[in-house]
Amino acid sequence: MQPLDYAIIILFLAASMLFGLLQGRSNRQTSDYFLGGHKLPWFAVMLSIVATETSVLTFVSVPGLAYRGDWTFLQLSFGYIVGRILVSFILLPVYFKHGVTSIYEVIGMRFGHGIQKTASVIFLVTRILGDGIRFLATGVVVQAVTGWPLSVSVLVIGIVTLVYTISGGLKTVVWLDSIQFGLYLGGGVIAIAFILARLDAPLPDLLAPLLAAGKLRIIDADPNIFTNPLSLVSAFSGGVLLSLSSHGVDYLMVQRVLGCDGLGSARKAMIASGVFVLFQFALFLLAGSLIYVFFHGAPLVKDREFTVFIVQSLPAGLKGLLLAGILSAAMSTLASSINSLAASTVTDLMKGKASLNASRLISVGWAAVLIGIALVFNENDKAIVMLGLEIASFTYGGLLGLFLLSKSSRQYRSASLIAGLVASMAVVFLLKFLGLAWTWYIAVSVTVNLVTTAGVEALLPGRDSFERE
Repeated sequence: MQPLDYAIIILFLAASMLFGLLQGRSNRQTSDYFLGGHKLPWFAVMLSIVATETSVLTFVSVPGLAYRGDWTFLQLSFGYIVGRILVSFILLPVYFKHGVTSIYEVIGMRFGHGIQKTASVIFLVTRILGDGIRFLATGVVVQAVTGWPLSVSVLVIGIVTLVYTISGGLKTVVWLDSIQFGLYLGGGVIAIAFILARLDAPLPDLLAPLLAAGKLRIIDADPNIFTNPLSLVSAFSGGVLLSLSSHGVDYLMVQRVLGCDGLGSARKAMIASGVFVLFQFALFLLAGSLIYVFFHGAPLVKDREFTVFIVQSLPAGLKGLLLAGILSAAMSTLASSINSLAASTVTDLMKGKASLNASRLISVGWAAVLIGIALVFNENDKAIVMLGLEIASFTYGGLLGLFLLSKSSRQYRSASLIAGLVASMAVVFLLKFLGLAWTWYIAVSVTVNLVTTAGVEALLPGRDSFERE
């Protein structure tokens, strides 16, 4: 990188820390730290949701999907929108009705504190492994672009993110996410504009050969819906259930909308985020298609197409701006993870008995765990990396099933609920072995959870006396 690129990166990192330190003065209690005092505007929350779910892996890999194939990945986004509409009208009213800090409090109110802690621990393990490994992958990308050692990449991102997260809490995280969203979205726009200027041809002329070759195809009518995850039925239904789970029962996402001033604002933020994700994916798929034209379809390392373009083709200054976009995607996800891990720990495991300073110390602890995972493992630990990236597919179905059961009027004992959770997670291993498309994992997992819970409950002795209690 050139000195101008380094100057842009240093300015970006310094501004992020300064913003967090200034915002930190407005935090007076834990509700300010974890929920922004319920004063967060819906449009900032919407952008924060999109920024949080857009990791560096999304930033660099979505263009690669268009480079190697077509635009059928976009079908998932159609399902995402429907899933968020369902979250807005099925789950969000429950959260706002009870005024919870952590969504797992709803489980505690219905089934007792033991099951609440179980749900929280599942969330914590999912986030630790998933985001720790995702953080590692981020460091690998930053290393490839900057030439920094992997450990330096991880520590720079981790320390800067930690400083502004523990200083400003959720309020700072949401506002910086909004700014960072603009930065990495701008990265896609810069790539597109640069290619158009270099090739000096109208966009329709550049896309016409790709359209004729089927590389702009969006709808995949493949009837093999159970083996092809991107066939229309599989992708759409999988997108609905994935969004219903990730944005309805995963506290990392729901925490943002709980910071809104009411249910109406939360609904607007949640639904609009689905529309923005669709737009974002389309933009980066377009960037990938144009990079394919720019490189004349030359074979490149899988999921490194965008990185190669940044390193080999962009001039000083533009390269720094693109790297700022990559760092933005990394920091927004990491900051959200740190704050939500601390919030769930304080609320679900400690029953809210922690001061503001103690909450900040817990945030430091979780940040150290995430940074530690990224430093201990490396890209060669393929089994660990794949487990980290796929772990949500093992837990989402169980958590979603638990929330659906909480809306039932029927009573369930802890043994039945835990049996359902275990069975729902275990069945995913079988599904992977059988080769079922991953877009069906949640549907099968939820079904297994509900059936197992009901079955075990029916078999347990003392049912009549339990119901009378």
